[in-house]
Amino acid sequence: MDLITKRGLVKSHSDLSIKRQCELLNLNASSFYYKPAEKSPAQLEREDALRAAIDRWHTKMPYLGCRRLVTKLADDGLRTNRKEVKRLMDEMGIYAIYPKPNLSKRNKKHKIYPYLLRNKPIYLPNQVWAVDITYIKLKHGHMYLTAIIDWHSRYIVGWALSDTLDTAPVLDAVKQAINKYGVPAIINSDQGSQFTSEEYTGFLKARGIRQSMDGKARWVDNVIIERWFRSLKWDDVYINEYNSPKELRRGIAGYIKDYNHDRPHQSLGNKTPTEAYYASFQIKQAV
Repeated sequence: MDLITKRGLVKSHSDLSIKRQCELLNLNASSFYYKPAEKSPAQLEREDALRAAIDRWHTKMPYLGCRRLVTKLADDGLRTNRKEVKRLMDEMGIYAIYPKPNLSKRNKKHKIYPYLLRNKPIYLPNQVWAVDITYIKLKHGHMYLTAIIDWHSRYIVGWALSDTLDTAPVLDAVKQAINKYGVPAIINSDQGSQFTSEEYTGFLKARGIRQSMDGKARWVDNVIIERWFRSLKWDDVYINEYNSPKELRRGIAGYIKDYNHDRPHQSLGNKTPTEAYYASFQIKQAV
């Protein structure tokens, strides 16, 4: 759970004292009372430009660390330093692929599940789903997108938008996908706290879904969804520069519809994800 989410959970009118609530949330009380100095419009505009540029370079070259990003940003005419880039990347929840480029930091108190997909033949829809989160830049502000892809067919089965990095939108996306397409055998994710939380792991266990997790620093273990995120950004998000969450939601819905139904994949024998996903069900019905 990130700092902003924890601070939002502390309530002054609760039966528990502020101090006790902070202790239970493993939150320093000073962090709750701290009020950052307001930034000028020029400062906010500059940081928005830095975030947008960091996101673009990270999407194109996810192996770049803070030092090399400072150089790339300077090439874009954005003067900054390693400390500021590190702070912005932390706020955005993105990291170089050493360690893995994901949006979720591991909670070391939570259980980590083994990676179940190594050398595993995946030949059916709903056999394995992959879930992950990515940062999406708006013209003013940003959102986080959780998406779930069927590993066999590359079909996007669920997604959710949120302005916070917590478990709720992840569960929304998973519930949406299950309600529409049924229960998968395995769901693979990274080791982020959203995917190790009791809410998420308990939900999967209750439905008999096996949980798989990428190995430490193994970004390639969830490469299917990582590639889809990059396609989404380069083919749609960066081109359109959405103004609001409403516009972004509409744009992503349209992109997913076109991607699922109209875009053939060479790896699928030039079938679309929709054709590949439903082919096995049609074969079963014919038999």
